[in-house]
Amino acid sequence: MNLCALNVVLLVLLMTDGNAATSAPDPNLTREIRALIESARGAPTVLCEYAARSLQNGWGWTDAPASPLGTRSRRIHKRQMSAADIQFLLGSLDTPDPCVRELAVRLVASVDREEVTTGLIQRLASSDSAIRVVAALGLGISQPEKAVDPLIRATGDASSSVRANAVWALGRIGDRRATASVTRCLDDKSALVRRTAAGALGHLEATSALPGLVRALQIDREPQVRRVAAWAIVQVDDHGSAPDLAVALKKDSDAEVREMCAWGLGNLDDGSSSMAALIAAAKSDADEDVREAATWSLGEHGEASAAAVLGELVAHDASDEVRRTAAWGLGQLGLDSAPKGLIDAIASPDAEMRLTAAWALSEIGDPAALPALRTALSKEKNDRVRKAILRALVHSGERAERMSELLESKDPEVRKIAVQAVAGKDGMDPWPWPQPRPRPFP
Repeated sequence: MNLCALNVVLLVLLMTDGNAATSAPDPNLTREIRALIESARGAPTVLCEYAARSLQNGWGWTDAPASPLGTRSRRIHKRQMSAADIQFLLGSLDTPDPCVRELAVRLVASVDREEVTTGLIQRLASSDSAIRVVAALGLGISQPEKAVDPLIRATGDASSSVRANAVWALGRIGDRRATASVTRCLDDKSALVRRTAAGALGHLEATSALPGLVRALQIDREPQVRRVAAWAIVQVDDHGSAPDLAVALKKDSDAEVREMCAWGLGNLDDGSSSMAALIAAAKSDADEDVREAATWSLGEHGEASAAAVLGELVAHDASDEVRRTAAWGLGQLGLDSAPKGLIDAIASPDAEMRLTAAWALSEIGDPAALPALRTALSKEKNDRVRKAILRALVHSGERAERMSELLESKDPEVRKIAVQAVAGKDGMDPWPWPQPRPRPFP
């Protein structure tokens, strides 16, 4: 019975996947669903409650007022744990059952008590690597400063899992005394350790780690290590590494690495040195996500020289996401005239494309867009897009008498905009505000 009950939580953790609803049927998932339901039969309510919360359906006022569990069991209030509770949980870390250790470490490590730190540090020196793994995990959750030196020693552990957790914990604690040890882990034989080290160095933000991160980006054989190294370079960099990111954006064989490099170049204010690489990627990369990230970065840089490229992308790229991001980018450049591709996009069959194009045209304020905007307004059925077109009309110099006609609209928001337009456009709210999609974080 106890093993089955613990399996409830373990199986739920395995199954929690935000993309499950949209992915292809998975026979392994089918087996896990049936195993989960069988394991739940007769399980204690407290385990069922924690397992259900891990499915991310939401608890509290956002959840339904009644559920099959009925009256909920008391939640565990970590700050109210007694010394006996803490010792019980620490002792549970020494048991062979991985599910027990997982639950126990996540509960006890969230308690800010000296005996927790002491118990975890002691176990970091255990002869059992499984206990050392869970101890490093707990120290990463609790983040005690006094654990820095023991964790630095643990970066040389014989177990790659211990080394990886120790490096991760040092990154979370954020003490730069660990920089040298974590940097050495970029050469670890385990890809898991190298990837974790790159991420930890990004959190430590130590410029002394830059040469090691650049080397990892250039030569590591594992794409995920290179990807995280690119992210970390951006967190650490004083802008001197933009050329290295630009080279990787052009040459790396892995699309996720190139996407991260494109995103990184958008976050480094290095003038125009990365523009050529971003333009090339936005126009020619075979991967949609890379093109979109590069397009976003061109908008972030705000260089007017990117206008022609972004205008071409709005008109011709095969990806809806790239076209929308290119329209957003054009609105970022401070242009006086709108590219033809952007003006044409106001008639796109895609409502989100029309919305973004209208926003960008309102930022540019080109009178040449007025005929297309007037035609678009007469045909538009989507309320959000209509409001965006109205704002674009105002900012593009539409005459007050034309806007006065809209004072009779049945839509109160349209009437509000018309009033503001007749009175003067300066008081108009800057809506809508489309945001770019690229968000590649390790």
